[in-house]
Order: sequence, then structure tokens, then C-alpha cells
Amino acid sequence: MTALLRNRLSAWLSLLAGSWTVPAATLHWLLGEGDAPVSGAWHAAVMAGGASVALAAALGLVFAGGRRHDGRAVVVGGAFAVMGSLLVAHGLATPGVFTGPNGLVAVAGGTALPAGGFLLALATLEAVQRPTRIRLLVGAQLGLIVVIGSALGIALWRPAAVPSVPAAGTPAALALLACGIACFAVLTWRASRTYALTRRRADLVVVVGAAWMAFALVPSLTLAPGGWAWWLGHVLEFVGVALVGIPTALDLWRTVPSRPLAGDLAAAELVRDEEIFLGDRVRRLLADLGRKDSSTEDHTRRVALLAVQVGDALGLAPGRLRELAVGGLLHDMGKLSVPDRILRKPGRLTDDEMDVVRMHPTWGAELLAALGFSTRIRQMVAGHHERMDGGGYPAGVPAAELGLETRILTVCDVYDALVSPRVYRDAWPPERALALLRDETGSAFDGRCVAALERVLRASPQQPPAPATA
Repeated sequence: MTALLRNRLSAWLSLLAGSWTVPAATLHWLLGEGDAPVSGAWHAAVMAGGASVALAAALGLVFAGGRRHDGRAVVVGGAFAVMGSLLVAHGLATPGVFTGPNGLVAVAGGTALPAGGFLLALATLEAVQRPTRIRLLVGAQLGLIVVIGSALGIALWRPAAVPSVPAAGTPAALALLACGIACFAVLTWRASRTYALTRRRADLVVVVGAAWMAFALVPSLTLAPGGWAWWLGHVLEFVGVALVGIPTALDLWRTVPSRPLAGDLAAAELVRDEEIFLGDRVRRLLADLGRKDSSTEDHTRRVALLAVQVGDALGLAPGRLRELAVGGLLHDMGKLSVPDRILRKPGRLTDDEMDVVRMHPTWGAELLAALGFSTRIRQMVAGHHERMDGGGYPAGVPAAELGLETRILTVCDVYDALVSPRVYRDAWPPERALALLRDETGSAFDGRCVAALERVLRASPQQPPAPATA
């Protein structure tokens, strides 16, 4: 799984296939089982009752988002509210319960998931997140619900007034199926990318939920009502909505943007909020390093932030960006074994002292191996002082054995060291540091990494590090 998550396409396809395995097998088993002994009254009660609870929760999310001026919360809550209201209408319009044969039961049931998926897919658009659009968004969401309620009233009053579309298996139903699956494919892609970065169980739950809602469209739009397989579609609707809605609502309740549905978590945020996204082991190690030497801890954070930005600019897959973030934060962890008198010496080190310091990549890699960190992360830690020409330390590894993540880390580590003040010298200006990196491209540094670092710095200039203290 870890290896697959390093690649965007294979990660998404693997997670999608895994998520669809259980419902696909269940659907295949149920296709020959005939009609389910479920009355229309039970259908109305289950659909309208369950969807009413979801609708109430979704409306609460819409109003909470409106009060917080959170456009994303409004869109997400509105999407679930539209789905909930359509499913309520689908249940109440069940023929033979409150009304006779009508078209709304098919229209509401067939459009609930595609409509919700389309609205959820809009959650990441900057235009809908602007505070000035909040009232418009809330009004639009409530307007959609009023339209759905009006259609329900018309269907109950005059059942024949609502045409029965999309009928299962017709071209209209298949077109709606394709559109719905496309919307949920976007959501699944975003959620899988977020999960590859965060490895949070809640984000994986959203991946499965989005995939199950997409799968629920298949029996709903291709099979005649009443069969066990058709009922499976309803079950997957409710379970999928819960799997997507509950983690999303919890994030928004904590005033955290809904990352899985939007898929806009930046790798840099893994570094800024390592306690949330990278786990307790990383946090504890950084705390240990901070107690040992706070300036080294600050340096590792800056290097890690630059490294993931460079990795992003070079197109690294989410799983590899996550490992780069961890490797950047922990690359100097071997300095925990360097004596304080050397690490904190207020001046240049002697040759013997430098020999001790040059062991910190090896000591760091050994520490992380004992703690169970991945091979790629250990390679970054062990190799961040190696050179392309094999003249680095501690092992003199040649370029062919240095992974791209290690090369990125090397460039960012040297750049931050040069532009940071030391007790024995002033900080270099950024352009002077970049000039050195360019001059030693090929011999010490990978040219792609140097060029990517320059692009990152042009797009987002870094704040100068604080002066060093003795």
C-alpha cells in the first residue's frame, strides 16, 4: 500500500478498486435473488426518515458555515442538504403510500446523488469560498431545497404532473449515471490524494464513502425498483453519505477546512502542522531536538518546508512528498548524539570536532531505523550531505545512488545554512547563496533541484532566519 501511494494514478486506482470490491461482489450475488419483501410503506419510512436526519444535520452545517463566513462549509452542507431533501421527496413520493403513481419518485431518487456529487465537486472553487458570496450561497442552497419541496407538493397533489424520468436503463438514466460517476470520481481522486499526504483514517473513510456513492448509482439507475440489488443501491447511498459526511462535518466543526473533498492540502502544511498530519513520533523527535538545540530545530523546519515546496514544483506524488516532509524534519536528528560542547560551540570547529559532526547523518539514519521509519526516509537522512561527484560525507555516495528526494534535501539544506546567520559569520544574501548553488551544479548539486528552488523562492520569498545565539 505504501509503495502504491507514492504514485498518483496507481494510488487512486488501487483505492477505487479496493473500495468497489465489496459492493461489486454483493451486487453480483444479489442480481439473481429477485424482489425484496419490502412494502412501499417501509420504503417511505426508511428513505424519508433517514434522509430527514441527514437533511437536518446538513442544514445545521449550512447555517453554521454562514455564521462563520465559511463558504466551503456552506457548499458542503448545501450539497448534503440537497441530497437529503431529494431522498426525503423520493421516500414520501413512494406510490401507494401518500399518493398514487408519479414521476417524482424516479426523478428524486435518480438525481439525488449526481446533484450532491456535482455540488461537492464545487467545494474547492475559490469563487464559492469568498466571504462576500456567503449570503448568495446560503440563499441558493435554500432555494434549491424549496424547489424540491415544491415539486414534492405538486406530486402529492397531482401525481401525473411530474414526468417519470430518468427511467432505469434508458439513455437519460445512463447519461446521468456517467455524469454522477464523473463527479464522484473527482471527489475520490481528491480524497485519495489527501489520504496519501495525511494517512489519516478519516480521510481514507471519505475515499471509501465517495466510491460507494458512485457505485450506488449503478443499481439505482440501471435496475428496476424493488429487487435486492436495487435495495443495495439505497443502502450504499446512506452508508456513503455517512462515510463522507461525518468526517467532513467533524473537520468543519473543528474549524478545519474539509481537505478530502477539496483535495487542496498543500505539502507545506504537513510541515507547518506536523503534529496533526505526521504523527506523534515526529513531534516527539522534534521536541527532543528543540531541547538539545533550538536553532537546529528551527533549521530543520525551514529546510523541510523548502524541500516539500521544491518537491511539489518537481511533480513528486503525494506519498513521496509526505516522506520528503518527514525526511526534511528529521534530517538532522543525528545531532542528538553530538556532544553539546561541539554542537553549541560559539565559533569554528576544529578538524576533530568536524569529524564528530560529520557522523550525524549516520547516527540519524540508525536512530530512524531503530524507530521503524521507511527506507526512503533513512536514505534522505543518511545522504543529505553527499555530493553528486561522490565527494560528500559520510560515505562518499555517487550520484547514481542518490534519490531525487535526497538531492532536493541537500540543496535546501545548504541554501538555508548559507542564508542563516551564525555566531562566527553573517548570513549570506539569497542571491549569493543561489549563485553558489548554480556554480556547483553537477559537481555537488542536482541542476533540476537548484532550478526548482529558484522558482519556489521567486514565487514565495522566505523570511530571513532569526540571528543565531551563542
